[in-house]
Amino acid sequence: MNFNTKVIHGGQHHESATGSVNVPVFLTSTFAQKSPGVHSGYEYSRAANPTRQALEDSLASIENGARGLAFGSGLAAIDCVLKLLNPGDEVIAVDDLYGGTYRMFTRLFEKYQLKFTFVNFDDVSKIADVITDKTKLIWVETPTNPLMKLVDIKAVVEITKGKDILVAVDNTFATPYIQRPIDLGADIVMHSATKYLGGHSDVIAGALIAKDAELGEKLHFIQFASGGILGPHDSYLVLRGIKTLALRMQRHSDNGLAVAKYLETHPAVDKVIYPGLESHPQYELAKSQMKESGGMVSFTFKSGKKEDAIKFLEKVRVFTLAESLGGVESLANHPALMTHASIPAEKRAELGITDDLVRLSVGIEDAEDLIADLEKAFS
Repeated sequence: MNFNTKVIHGGQHHESATGSVNVPVFLTSTFAQKSPGVHSGYEYSRAANPTRQALEDSLASIENGARGLAFGSGLAAIDCVLKLLNPGDEVIAVDDLYGGTYRMFTRLFEKYQLKFTFVNFDDVSKIADVITDKTKLIWVETPTNPLMKLVDIKAVVEITKGKDILVAVDNTFATPYIQRPIDLGADIVMHSATKYLGGHSDVIAGALIAKDAELGEKLHFIQFASGGILGPHDSYLVLRGIKTLALRMQRHSDNGLAVAKYLETHPAVDKVIYPGLESHPQYELAKSQMKESGGMVSFTFKSGKKEDAIKFLEKVRVFTLAESLGGVESLANHPALMTHASIPAEKRAELGITDDLVRLSVGIEDAEDLIADLEKAFS
C-alpha cells in the first residue's frame, strides 16, 4: 500500500462479530476464557486490548516496523525504551531536545546509574568520539524541539554498525508522512501521539514502533510489566486521527512554509528556523530525508528582548497561546517559559533557546488568516 492508503487500511480489519467498519471501543478490563489459559488472544487489557491492538497495528504499518505499542503518553513511551538498559549503560542524546525528555534523562534515570551524554549532532562524527563500550542507545530528535535542527539518521546508523547500540528516533515533529526513520536504519521510532498522530488536541498518548519482532517483544514485556498502556477510548481517538494524517500533514506543511516565508520578510524578526527555507543550514538534508517540512516554525526578534516575545504572544488571536503542538488549530509557545522551562537557564543559553524565541505550531486554517493574525500581533 502507498501511504495515503496505509493510514486508513494498514494493519486494519473489519470487526469480525458484526462487520463494523470502525474498530469498536472495547471498554473491558478482562476477557472470558474457554478453559484455564485457553482464550481468543485476549486475557487482560493491560496485556492487550482489541482497540489498542488496532492502533498498534496501524502504527507498525505507517512506520514500516514490525511491532507497534501505544502508551499513556510520549514520556511513558520513552520510559519504556530506557528500561531496556541496565545500570552502568550509557546513552548519547542530541543536545537540543524536548524539555520533558531532558528532565526524564537527567532527573530520573541518572539516579539509576544510567549515564547521558548530550552532543550537537550537526557534525555526526562527534558521536563516534563519545561512544564507549558501555554505550547502548543513541537518542535522536529530528527536527529538534524547539530549534528545528536536523539529524542525519542514515549517518548515525552507519556509525553504530557492528556495535551493540540501539538507535531510537523521536519522529513527533515529522510524522511518518514526512520521514520514516526505520527505512533509514533506526531500531525504534517514538511519537508523542498527542501531537500530529492524534491531531486534534483531545488526547494524551505515546507510541513506539520497533524495527524487528524480537525488539518489539522486549518492549511489549516492559510495557506489560510497567503498565503504561493507552486506554481503549484514547486508542480509538488516535486511530481516528491517523486516518487523516496525510491530508493534515500536507496542509500543515503548506501553511508552515507560507508562515515561515512571511516571517523572513518581517522587519521585527531576526532569525526564522524552518527546514523548508533555503536559509536553514541543513536545507539539503531536509530535502533528502524529509518529504515535506512540517508545521513547526521557530523565530527570534531583532531586539532580542523577552518582552517583545511576550507582548507578541499576548496579542495573537487565531494562534492560541498554549503548550503542545500538532493539532488542527495553530498554537504559539514561549519555550523558555513554557515547554523548556525544566531545562536550566544556562543550558538553554548554551543551546540557543533564547528568551526571545517563539515556537509556532502552524495549523490547517487558511494561511491568509494566520499571517494576518501574526501581522496584528507584531503591531
